[in-house]
Amino acid sequence: MINAVGNRMTREIARQQKLSSQLERTMVQISSGKLIQRMSDDPVAARRIATIGKTQASMKTWSTNIKSAEALVSQADGVLKSTGNMLVRARELMLSATSDSVNPADRATIAAELSAIANEIDGLASTRDSNGEPLFAAGSAKVVRFDSDVSFAPVPSAGDAFVMGGNSLSTGLRDAAAALASGDKVAMGASLTTLNAAIGHVADQNAALGLSAGRLERIGDGLESRGIALADERSAVEDTNLSVAIAQLNAQDLTLNAAQAAFAKINRQSLFDLLN
Repeated sequence: MINAVGNRMTREIARQQKLSSQLERTMVQISSGKLIQRMSDDPVAARRIATIGKTQASMKTWSTNIKSAEALVSQADGVLKSTGNMLVRARELMLSATSDSVNPADRATIAAELSAIANEIDGLASTRDSNGEPLFAAGSAKVVRFDSDVSFAPVPSAGDAFVMGGNSLSTGLRDAAAALASGDKVAMGASLTTLNAAIGHVADQNAALGLSAGRLERIGDGLESRGIALADERSAVEDTNLSVAIAQLNAQDLTLNAAQAAFAKINRQSLFDLLN
């Protein structure tokens, strides 16, 4: 009989210890706001939280890349628009210079302005971004990752944007200036054709930048939507539902207090009371 009583008391102590641990765990869940404190609490949920966290970290990097690329595209768009405007101005100068009423001195003045425009375009081709890096890469265009399976170059290389038919845009302008200075009508006509093609080339590059900007915006919107969905899923798995946890805490506290009170009452009984 005594052994049975002892075993019953041992089991009751163990039960109260378990209740106390559960109560402590619920209190930690409430104070930390997190359901899972250790992997062993829920291995499946903990593994899912880790996976989501890794994806969220990657998405944060991709979002940063998108914002940086959007800034580069905007800057490149401005540079190419300036280049296009200068080429249009150069064509107007060439058209006026081909008139028979223009004398050699005027042609020399126009040639000097064309050379100045060529220098300006060379400067634009060497534009640097906010980090001091070339906006238009000297070699291949810089490819950037924007999603797990999406990578592309948001800004064209200098060769793509400022070179046409193997010659730089500024070279074409300097050739036009030389044709004016020499009074070579045939060369002036060829330069006009080259200028028209250059204007079209820059317009095409500008259009490609517009496509890049639109693509970046769509990718960014997609990442934002996925980010919200992942955050909601992670919260459902990881975060403590305070209303539920507080109700659970109160129930656990009542259960533990009742068990402790009953245990204390039993322990006040004498051996004779227990045997009878």
